[in-house]
Parts: sequence; structure tokens; C-alpha cells
Amino acid sequence: MSHRQDIAAARRIVIKLGTHVITHPESGLALGRLCSIVEAVAALHRQGREIVLVSSGAVGMGQRALGLARRPDSLGLRQACAAVGQGQLMALYSQNFGQLGVKVAQVLLTQEDLGDRDRALCVRTTLTRLLELGVVPILNENDSVSVRELIEYRRNQGQEPEAGALEFGDNDGLSARVAVALDADLLVLLTDVDGLFTANPRNDPSAARIPELADIDDATLARANGSNTGGTGGMTSKLEAARLASRAGLSVLITSGHQPGALELALTGADIGTLIVPHARRSQHRRQIASGAPTRGALVVNDGAIAAISERKASLLPVGLVHVDGEFSRGDIVEIRDPSGRVHGRGLVNYDAKDCRLLIGRHSADISLALGWRGYDTIVTRDNLVLSEL
Repeated sequence: MSHRQDIAAARRIVIKLGTHVITHPESGLALGRLCSIVEAVAALHRQGREIVLVSSGAVGMGQRALGLARRPDSLGLRQACAAVGQGQLMALYSQNFGQLGVKVAQVLLTQEDLGDRDRALCVRTTLTRLLELGVVPILNENDSVSVRELIEYRRNQGQEPEAGALEFGDNDGLSARVAVALDADLLVLLTDVDGLFTANPRNDPSAARIPELADIDDATLARANGSNTGGTGGMTSKLEAARLASRAGLSVLITSGHQPGALELALTGADIGTLIVPHARRSQHRRQIASGAPTRGALVVNDGAIAAISERKASLLPVGLVHVDGEFSRGDIVEIRDPSGRVHGRGLVNYDAKDCRLLIGRHSADISLALGWRGYDTIVTRDNLVLSEL
């Protein structure tokens, strides 16, 4: 299968919409363009694909709602714009997707949500459950409480960040980290150009589109030129995000969000945009579970549970537990064993050892009765489970 055919077969897809895709530089929201993308995503959803959107634009919408003539430089004012604009942006998505019969959910994240193991596990579990329910999650950096994306905007404008500010990137980086955390098949970065070119196409008419990259090295990053005037990320930001995702085993496509039908065409395997091909397909997340950290204990499960996780690709439910070895905390890596002691895999456990012992043999509906609370229906969710390779 060619790399372009691999794109056409992608099932779990993270799509990032930049500020310049959903807004016009001077006249506000690009409603026609946004509605076209919503229709394309809804069509992909009907095909059975799992779609996660990472959308910029909250600050710009808030700026216009507040009647500000220009995009503010003050971090405090930009945070206020984000707080006003985020609700309007989400209402717009809800209305347009709702008319097409697609449910959406808002998820606002900060870097700490993905940097902390326990919180990252919660994010991953929430997003995977939403996808299982047929919902399209719509993500954004939580700009009203996290200043990092706003600080990067100041850097891109040649300004120094305000005193005490933390350093971060933008929604390009956020989309890459989310795609890796979700074991996505494909990350699509929609922007206002047709991909990566041999030179800046705005300055050099002879610049040619680069259809495919095997890797993103320092020379490739140096080729990227400049940042956008309204969004926080330029081509360098997108390439850095693409490098992170591709080296974790994901395909990445950088293409135009301005060209009507470009998203649908790209997902047929057509030669548009710039495709960054993945390294080894197993994701960083799954490599970490498989061999990147020591196990803290073991879950001994019955034959029915072994058949469910190996043959039906199911999650591990408490009804399949027969014994718990060792002491571990929620989010630790544990082995999955059968009663003979054979190891069948490893996974991130959703409950600590004490709670797992109270759940042995119980149905998911009885978790609250056993523990007095209920966090998850599963002991190990399928996306956090890696089977041993025989």
C-alpha cells in the first residue's frame, strides 16, 4: 500500500483548523469555508471514520465581538477575547454539525493536561469514549487560563513575552500531541497554503510544492519561512508538529483549508498537499506501554477475558478478573496474565490495586456498589492495552 493509499484508509483522524482557515484577515468569520469543512467532516463521520477537530479562532471571534479594531497584544486582553470568542465558536460548530445530524463536544486543554500522566490518561479516556459514542470532539488550547499560545504569538510578532510568562507553542503542537495520545492514523493540518514548497510561494513564483517528505530535519525546518499575521503558528510550527507526530508513527498531511473539497480529495489518496510519512507505525504511546516502563503488578484474568481482548479486541472488564498481584496505582502499567501465569499483554490500569481487588468478578454496573464511586467501566481500556506479540 502506498503512503497516499494509507491516508485513504485512515480511520481515526485529527484535523487542525488554523485561524486563517476559519476567518478572513479583515472581514471576520469565513462562514462559507467553515461550513464547507463541517460538511466534509460530517461526510467522513458517516463513512465510519473517527474525527477529532482542533480549532483555532476563539481569540479572533472574541476580538470582533468586543468591537476591537485590531488583534490585541496584551495577554490579559487576549485572554478576555478568548473567553468571549470560545463560546461563540463552539455554538457555531454545534449549530452547523447539528443540522447534519452530528453531535459535538467541547474539550479545552492546557499543556499540563497532556504533560501529567494521570490527567493525560483522563483526556485520552474522555476522547476515546466520545469517539465510541459517535461524537466529534472539538478541541482548543484553553487560552482564557493558559497564556502559552498567546505568548508564542508575541514571539512571532517580534515581541518579547511579558515578565513571568511561560513558553509554549500553538494549536499545531496541541493537535500533534493529541493525535499521538489517541493513536490516530492521520493528522491533517489545514492552513492557507497548499503544503510545503521549495521556497515561499508568496515571494517566489517558481516555488514548487513538495508532495512528500520522508522526514523533517533541521534543513527542512529552516526552509519554512515566517509566521502568519493572525494565527499563532506559521509553517515552522506546522513542521515541528508534523515531526513530532510522524516520528511517533503517524501520517501527517499539510494542505489547504481554503481550497473547496481539498479535505475530501486528500482522503481519497489524491496527490495534494505535503505528506510527511510515518516512521515505525506503532505509536509512542503503545511503545511506552509495551516496553518503555516497568510493570507495577499483574492482573490475572479468566479465559473469557483473554478471548475478549485477543479475539474481539475488547477492553478488559472487571468481570474477567480472578486475581490481582502486587501494589500499583491508577495509571501504572500492569501485566495481563492467564491463570497459568502466561503473560498476554500490558496495559494502563484504571484503578489502583486495592480497588481492583474489590472489583474481582463484578460487572461494570456494580462498580459504584463495590467502591462507593465509579470512574471507568473498564479495568483497562482497549486503547491502553498492548497484547504480547507471539
